[in-house]
Amino acid sequence: MIIRLIILLFPIILIGQQSNLICGIWLEEKKQSHIEIYQIDRNTYEGKIVWLAEPFNEKGEIKLDKENPDESLRQRTIQNLIIIQQLKFTGDNQWSNGTIYDARSGKTYSLNAKLEGKDTLFMRGYLGFSLIGKTTRWSRVN
Repeated sequence: MIIRLIILLFPIILIGQQSNLICGIWLEEKKQSHIEIYQIDRNTYEGKIVWLAEPFNEKGEIKLDKENPDESLRQRTIQNLIIIQQLKFTGDNQWSNGTIYDARSGKTYSLNAKLEGKDTLFMRGYLGFSLIGKTTRWSRVN
């Protein structure tokens, strides 16, 4: 009976461990920020900016979300801003159906992610169809 239970639960445990491989702190391609990706429920992930190479603007003030299309959100600081939402694990080191907010432009894109190895994450932001978009390479911060 115990062996049957182990055999039955093993794939669930394995999938659960694989889905968490995206969790951690990542350096985005332009090397201007670190984003922490973390699990918010059984199969959903989000990410927030936890470090900025240049946290202050040219006036020495903390950078704000000044490009946000919603004027009421333009006073939010960039530091700790949640930029990845609703990213779902789909299997085989891939996550999809999420969104990513680009604070530089104030635009939000659909998002797919693919992990290659344990330290390289390819993030594909797109509008409409995944074929029309941009892929960036992120590196895990140790």
